[in-house]
Amino acid sequence: MPYLTAPVLAAGTLARAPQPVLLTGDGLVLRPWRAGDAPAVHAAFQDPVLHQWHIRSCDSEEEAASWIEEWRTAWEGEDNAQWAVADADTDELLGRVALREIALGDGVAEVAYWTVPGARGRGVAARATTTVTRWAFEEVGLMRLELLHSTANPASCRVAAKTGFALEGTKRNGFLHRDGWHDMHLHARLRTD
Repeated sequence: MPYLTAPVLAAGTLARAPQPVLLTGDGLVLRPWRAGDAPAVHAAFQDPVLHQWHIRSCDSEEEAASWIEEWRTAWEGEDNAQWAVADADTDELLGRVALREIALGDGVAEVAYWTVPGARGRGVAARATTTVTRWAFEEVGLMRLELLHSTANPASCRVAAKTGFALEGTKRNGFLHRDGWHDMHLHARLRTD
């Protein structure tokens, strides 16, 4: 049965080129993950705050290395794009920003991020989100980006607001966290915003 509309973006839109390095212009670099990032990822996931908002734990540097390999190869699959967020001068890992659940045909993806404890309160998540959002709209041509976070996570809500993601509603019992079901705020930005 034929579709009545054409895909927003064709398959191959991302994979036809290497994953780019993106600069925020204010001291951060969003770069593809490297095998050498495993110790820093493992250390980041020892943080109780990450345990509060994420469903995965990382028990070893070897496990972190396997995640990084998944993140690196996901680019070719075009359904997930992950960047390390690092200090542009020192290359110190400050966090991660991602486009997940990419649906090229629909022109939609979900933005996700985390930061290491020492990077919090410095605007790292907002700066990385702004940069990946601009790239997704202007360079790739996506039409809509969504951002989900627990309603119990006001820091993530502030990031969404700072980066122009309008609150569209609340998904009741939208995600199972370690401490039970959380209502989730759904924020979104359109290319036309």
